[in-house]
Order: sequence, then C-alpha cells, then structure tokens
Amino acid sequence: MKNISKQFIEYLYNHFIGNFIGFVIGMASARLVSHYFTTRSIKNLWGLAARKTVVDKQTFSLMEWSISILIGFIVFELISKWVKKKTDALLPRYKLTRWMASEQALQETATTPAQK
Repeated sequence: MKNISKQFIEYLYNHFIGNFIGFVIGMASARLVSHYFTTRSIKNLWGLAARKTVVDKQTFSLMEWSISILIGFIVFELISKWVKKKTDALLPRYKLTRWMASEQALQETATTPAQK
C-alpha cells in the first residue's frame, strides 16, 4: 500500500509541475506570434500602416494555437525529464522526503559518500 501511494504522489508531482509550467510557457509563447504578425484592423488602417506582416484572423489564430501547443509540449517534456532526474538526486538526502525516492536512488546514495 505504501508503494502505491508513493508512486501516485510521485506521478502527481512530476506531471503537475510539467503540465503547469508547460501551460504557462505555451500561453506566453502565443505573444511570440503577435510580436511578428498582425491582423487587419482599424488601428493599423486595415493593414496599410502596419509595420508587421499582415495575416488574416484565421491564420493568426491558427499560428497562435500551433506555436503555443508546440512550445508548451516541448517545455512539458523537458521539465518532466529534468524534474524526474533532480528529484531522484535530491530526495534521498533528506529524511523527510526519503520515502518518495526510488529504491535505486536510495541505493546509489548509500554507496556514495556524503557531499560537504
């Protein structure tokens, strides 16, 4: 029972952090599209006075979605892998979080001398 709860908490921790950071970065990357492209509107005289590349609204929306999904997914995968590696390295060091560490990480910590 203890092993199942440990795996469940580890799964939630890894995926929550990866999903949340991936979502935030993905939403922020939608501004990347608006930095280089614009749509026709009254504020730029329907594209005549625009300094950016003018695209129609449907293309602009499609580019925003695709960029945010792509960058969000890449960040999610990187964070998930990085967090997993860091938690396996850091959790066995502390008594409070030792129960969350994998058995392999506990064995590696026991065989290596403590760092000062």
